[in-house]
Amino acid sequence: MHRRQLIRTSLGIAAAGALPAGLGACASRPPADPNYPIASDQRAHAYTFDELVTAGSRELGIAAEAVGGAIERIFAEQGDRPTAYIAGEEGAGAVVAGLRYGRGALHMKDLSASQEVFWQGASIGWDWGGNASRVFTLVYGLYHPDMLYRRYPGVEGSAYLVAGLGVNYQRADGIVLAPIRTGVGVRLGANVGTMSYSRQRNILPF
Repeated sequence: MHRRQLIRTSLGIAAAGALPAGLGACASRPPADPNYPIASDQRAHAYTFDELVTAGSRELGIAAEAVGGAIERIFAEQGDRPTAYIAGEEGAGAVVAGLRYGRGALHMKDLSASQEVFWQGASIGWDWGGNASRVFTLVYGLYHPDMLYRRYPGVEGSAYLVAGLGVNYQRADGIVLAPIRTGVGVRLGANVGTMSYSRQRNILPF
């Protein structure tokens, strides 16, 4: 009799304990915050290889084969889902230490129109020669235009040449920029330094 009662009591405790445990597990989950992260932000539309080659060829004024080679290399190293690109021009010059200023337009598929953007920065290292370049920048991890405006340290050792085009990477807070440059005197040393992106032109590069 005592054994049966003990079994019933044990089963009752186990069943009672199982229910609160399940409910407790559900209750312990943090409530969904509709403001962060924004689900739609994490599913921003990406540009395809063909779309970028067409835009890059048009903006840089070079053959599709040349810009396609650079974009193919970037895709291999950074992935095939850039969510934005920046097309513009910049002027720079350096002997050991240099300055770089640029102006362009930010394009995203979810934007009804492009947004004007400025960038400025200083570079230190092997940065010999001056240039005036057209720039076509692939942007990864950008889900809203406001996320762009910050400082981006250059990724040291990331600069290379593809078919006469200079490419390097800049990275900050999960956002990666991959500028493709063409012009007089492509500079490889620009990867050592910091580039700041802003809504208006700034004289100081810092």
